[in-house]
Parts: sequence; C-alpha cells; structure tokens
Amino acid sequence: MPVFESAGCSWGKRLSAARAEYERSQRWRVRQVNQGNSLDFASNDYLGLALDPRVCEAQAKGARRFGAGAGASHLVNGHLSVHEALEVALAEWLGRERALLFSTGYMANLGVLQALADPHTAIFQDRLNHASLIDGATLSGAPSRRFHHCDMADLQRLLARNEREHRLVVSDGVFSMDGDVADIAGLSAISRKHRAWLMIDDAHGVGVLGERAAGCTEGFTSAEVPILIGTLGKALGTAGAFVAGDTALVEHVLQFSRSYTYTTAQPPGVASATLTSLEILQAEPERRHRLRENIGQFRCGAQSLGLPLAQSETPIQPLLLGDEARTLRWADELKCQNIAVGAIRPPSVPRGQSRLRVTLRACHRRKDIDRLLETLGQCLRKEAL
Repeated sequence: MPVFESAGCSWGKRLSAARAEYERSQRWRVRQVNQGNSLDFASNDYLGLALDPRVCEAQAKGARRFGAGAGASHLVNGHLSVHEALEVALAEWLGRERALLFSTGYMANLGVLQALADPHTAIFQDRLNHASLIDGATLSGAPSRRFHHCDMADLQRLLARNEREHRLVVSDGVFSMDGDVADIAGLSAISRKHRAWLMIDDAHGVGVLGERAAGCTEGFTSAEVPILIGTLGKALGTAGAFVAGDTALVEHVLQFSRSYTYTTAQPPGVASATLTSLEILQAEPERRHRLRENIGQFRCGAQSLGLPLAQSETPIQPLLLGDEARTLRWADELKCQNIAVGAIRPPSVPRGQSRLRVTLRACHRRKDIDRLLETLGQCLRKEAL
C-alpha cells in the first residue's frame, strides 16, 4: 500500500495512515461475533455437516481417544492412525494414489507451490485465483504470469511464448468470489500440449460437484490433473486441507513443503469428524439434491426480482453491486433483518466489483430463501425511491 512507503514515517503514523485509507474507501473490516442465531447465508458449510450430531460426536470421540491435539508435526510424532485412515479414505474417494493432510487450505497451497516451484519454474495462474495461490507462487520465487479469467486462448498464448522446461498451470476449480467453474478439460488439454503440469484448487467443488461429489475434477486422472488441492472446512464441515495425486508427487511435497514440515498435525478429533463427514456425504446424496434445489429456487427468485445476479450454478451466488458503499448498505439492511451475508469488497475482488456473496446450503428451507429474497427485494426498491 502506498502509505507504507513514506520514508521516515513512524510506526504509529504508518498504521494510522493505513487505517484512514481503508476507512475512507470503506474497506475497513470489523469482525462480527457469530451468536448462531442469524439466518446464515454466509457460511461455506454447503451440506450442513458442521452441525450434524454424528460429525460432532465423532470429533468428541476422536479427542477422547487420541487427545485434544496431535502434539507434534506429522514428521515427528504427530501422524496418528486416524490421520492415516483419513488420507487413505480421501485418496480412494478422489481416485488418486495418495493424499496428504494439511492444517488449512492456505497452508496447502503455500506448501505445494513452494515445494514444487523455484526461480527456474514458470507459473501460469488464472487472474481470479484465490490469494493463497498467488502468495504460494510468490513464496516459491517462480516468475508468475496471470491469464485472463477462464480464457483458454490467453493461456495458450502465454504458454507458447515460454520455453522453460518446468511449467505449472494453476487454477481454482470453483472460483470463490464468483461461483463459476473452471474449464478443467480445456486447462488439462492445453497443459498437456505444452508439457506443463496442472494444479487445481477445488476447495469449493469437492463434496458438491460431480456424480460422486468428488468435485470438478471427477473423472479426470492424475495424468490429466496431476495436482489436486481440496479443503475440509467447506462441504465436509470440519477443518484442514489436502493435496492428492500420485505417490511421487505426495512424497515430494511431504519431504519439501515447509508448511507441512514445520507445523503441528491436525487435531485428531477433526480428522475423526472428517471421516464421518465423508461417510455421510457418500451415503446421503439427498443433501446435494436439496442443495441444487435451493440454488435453483434462489436463482429463479433473484432473476424475477431483477437482482444483479452473476452467472453461477454453484452454491456461491454473488450479487454484483459495484461499489463499497452500496454493498455495505445492503449488508446492513440484511443484518437488521437478522440475515447474515458476506459483504465482499476490494482487495478480495477487483475495484468496482464489490458484491454480496450469498451461499446456499442444503439445510436452508424454502421459507428461509423466500425471506432472503424478500429482504433483497426491499433493498432494491429502496434505491428506486
């Protein structure tokens, strides 16, 4: 930020200037204490598994058996049998040889990119990739180029101009602020044509998309999508993340990823809960069916009201409001009606593209969605007065 660059500025003035600039542009964020009593259209718990009694009980049992924490990193003494069981279950579900657990999705993306890339590697990223992917590329020291969002022709042009031996194409699977889905087939074909590896971060797709809920890479082999990242804190309702791929990839990340090596392993209760979430996910496809119905109801209602709805068929349904002030006004109106929706502003999205990020869940009832739509319609009508 430019205010940080002024020479001789004291720390106090530096922080005050940064705050003043964010407040002036209406980007200053204030944490809200979630009391659990709002109608929640902000959570990424798409299938409603976070509060499922079976998942909660599994977490409690795991903690009672293995302890509240793992006690050490995976490579010291913290890799417990429940972690091993979860990695095996994830690999089998996703059709990969191996999976490797990380404590968070951010750490997974940082660690995998840092382990694979170096200044002699060329990285090509979708312009709307998640911040963790951008930061991971920076951490690796590899030169990084950004291709236009979901633009296969632009990616092909950039790859054709690059002659480095090691090239890595990186994309979100489902884009977290827009809700649209990457062209996996196109990315895979272009990557293989130019002898590049493809890395997909399917944080918002695993558990939701595909006939088996294995995400937007379901049906693609490790040869077609060599590096698959997923998180456990979205559709699976728990916490943590993983990288999945063939044995050589996973062993390399295990050995060379700093964010894997130098952190305590995931709490064993969380791993136990995730195993139960995975079982429920596979045994109860009706959760995904309800989710799709809820998405359809919301989109139909939003279109009828003339709301500025983005093109998304996933649980992420952005309402593109444009500027920060308008977005905050709508968010405040929803809050007054005890409805929680994410108010997304730069730098999370580009300048001029602030939005409400509505997320649909399987546990929403028809009347919940009707109430949300009614309140959004009121916001729109107030602007017309």
